[in-house]
Amino acid sequence: MSHKETDNVSPAPRETGNPAVARFSLALSASSLGIALLLLLPPIRGTWLTALGSRWAYILVLSGLVSFGCTPLIMRLAFRYEALDYPASRKVHTAPTPLLGGLAVFIAFLISVLANSILDHQVIAILIGAGLLVVTGVLDDLRGMPARFKLLAQLAAVAMVMASGVMLTLPPRSDLGVLLNGILTVVWILGITNAMNFFDGMDGLATGLSIVTASFLGVVAIQTFQPFLGWLAAALVGSCFGFFPFNFRWQKPAAIFLGDAGSTFLGFVLASLAVKGDWADNGILDLAAPILIFWIFIFDMTHITVMRIATGKVHTFHDWIAYVGRDHLHHRLDALLHSHRKTVLLIFLLSTAMGLGAVALRNARVVDALILILQAVIILLIVSVLERAGQQDQA
Repeated sequence: MSHKETDNVSPAPRETGNPAVARFSLALSASSLGIALLLLLPPIRGTWLTALGSRWAYILVLSGLVSFGCTPLIMRLAFRYEALDYPASRKVHTAPTPLLGGLAVFIAFLISVLANSILDHQVIAILIGAGLLVVTGVLDDLRGMPARFKLLAQLAAVAMVMASGVMLTLPPRSDLGVLLNGILTVVWILGITNAMNFFDGMDGLATGLSIVTASFLGVVAIQTFQPFLGWLAAALVGSCFGFFPFNFRWQKPAAIFLGDAGSTFLGFVLASLAVKGDWADNGILDLAAPILIFWIFIFDMTHITVMRIATGKVHTFHDWIAYVGRDHLHHRLDALLHSHRKTVLLIFLLSTAMGLGAVALRNARVVDALILILQAVIILLIVSVLERAGQQDQA
């Protein structure tokens, strides 16, 4: 479970972890980082980057190795500085669990992108904005931060990427259109960033969704000949894959959580990559591809926003950011399935189904695109009916 669903409880005694597991993890960590260092050596790196089609693989492998190697070290760091998520009545874990997992993901992402040696000003802006959110998230995980400060950091990060030219370009192209595009860009990036933060509510959920989402962004990037988008997507996939075994364990609870540093970083980068893509320039229906890829996030954010406003639970944007509830998609499905693991896997499958639709759109006619979007709506309507029934049975 996520550290975001907290109760007012006294901290548990400091947890040092299992020494045997710690030694095993550190051995794997050293091996993984050692291989990563070899890949960074100029002769090996040059061979990988110049071979046809291998740049994607190099970024993917390097980011995965660094993330896998850094995670045990971050776990020890979190224990040392007591950046832990303590057990509470609404959580499934029974022992203090390290936060700060997002640091390992961010470090791996940053190293793999820089090792790629091809940067433009937009990529640099995304990296700086993401770094700001990571720093803010770490401070929040360590000491806690008011929601308004986190919102200001997010707005600053969005401003950085927009200033670099990462902005939606929907028609009409006029002064009013530019203003509308700016507003939509802010809403999109803030919405997806916080949606990922909210989805960090069950073991492996946010990490796995990031893998699925980034993978389909990468596939669409290949289809549309957008190498920058593809390389960044590959870096994100590898970084999350390296972290995933520690965050999602079938028989045991997560060994470490992403924390705010990780979930906001992943949401921000994914949202920025979607805006950076140029599919929106080729026609309004081309937007169906990113919409389908991010459909799970859009659906959940729309649902909780409408319901919370309708029930009077939130009245301002600050309330929306600060509100902590158990009304998200994974909570509603869990009420139906009575299994956190099955809930997480079902959401992965739903996201994958939507992503496959996005891939199919590449050579689709207008009518095909409309049918795929309608299919996505019907699938989630079916899910809504089922989760509603689950909630009623639980009540």
